[in-house]
Amino acid sequence: MQGLLWQWNYPVVMVGWKWGPALAAGNAVILKPAEQTPLSALYCASLVLEAGFPPGVVAVLPGFGPTAGAALARHMDVDKVAFTGSTEVGKLILEMAGQSNAKRVTLELGGKSPLVVFADADLDEAVEIAHQAVFENAGQCCCAGTRTFVQEPIYEEFVKRSKELTLKRKVGDPFNPDTLQGPQISKEQLDKILDMIKSGKDQKAKLVCGGKRIGTSGYFVEPTIFADVKDDMRIAREEIFGPVQQIFSFKTLDEVLERANASHYGLGAGVVTKSLDQALMFVQGVQSGSVWVNCYHHTVAQTPFGGYKMSGQGRELGEDGLKEYLETKLVAIRVPQKSS
Repeated sequence: MQGLLWQWNYPVVMVGWKWGPALAAGNAVILKPAEQTPLSALYCASLVLEAGFPPGVVAVLPGFGPTAGAALARHMDVDKVAFTGSTEVGKLILEMAGQSNAKRVTLELGGKSPLVVFADADLDEAVEIAHQAVFENAGQCCCAGTRTFVQEPIYEEFVKRSKELTLKRKVGDPFNPDTLQGPQISKEQLDKILDMIKSGKDQKAKLVCGGKRIGTSGYFVEPTIFADVKDDMRIAREEIFGPVQQIFSFKTLDEVLERANASHYGLGAGVVTKSLDQALMFVQGVQSGSVWVNCYHHTVAQTPFGGYKMSGQGRELGEDGLKEYLETKLVAIRVPQKSS
């Protein structure tokens, strides 16, 4: 039996990421969706019934993490837990797995991903890539490229054009086709994002644009850019999980690699450059489960996804993801000799 638990930010995508390989490998599954987004999983469960799955192969268990989620992580008859969510909860699941039946665990956790822009890059393209890397899904993405490192010769112009692009971003009703950014998931998340923005101001990062809540109805945050960010600032170290871009300047490849890796996380990374040699040096040196060159968020079902360090363990998608739901068994058979 497989226990599947995940974050709320991609509720339908996660159904496919978790159910697909688990069921293809021949497992029965219990799915515990995030308490903020249970309806997507329940609708998918109705499709399971319509498709004629045998009873008991798929179960959906809505509930809260400390009760329903913890029960799965501790249960002696659950052989494996796959979890997507915060690093803090991932650590708790590892503890519960060890305290119960030492069940297998795969974790896809937080991130503070670097996106490095070299001076030879096409500037408009680089600004667009960096913008989408941060602001997609209202910034609620574990591999968002929130740490934007820009080489010194183009730094000031990059900040200027990023501001211009961000000010055009339409925030509002997510059901409106013209909207590019909807609300944050909850009041709790809104408050966390605003607190992180306040810390950026307090620590003297340069607020380029945004920085406030929009209105009093709904949980909307202005798309926000901080420039002149230092590596020891709170906004540079902690995952914000909201529409907040932090822009840093750098001089050399060696320097930016060291700074990019100076994080507890290692989920995603990106580099924008016209130099293939420069890109490959960055790819080789950065500590990250996914590295995108001249693009970002390019994740497909055929390729593995997962993190280094505190961004998780194990991989999803691709052949590697399927193996996480299988056990290797050696069978040795001695064939008796025929009697004469």
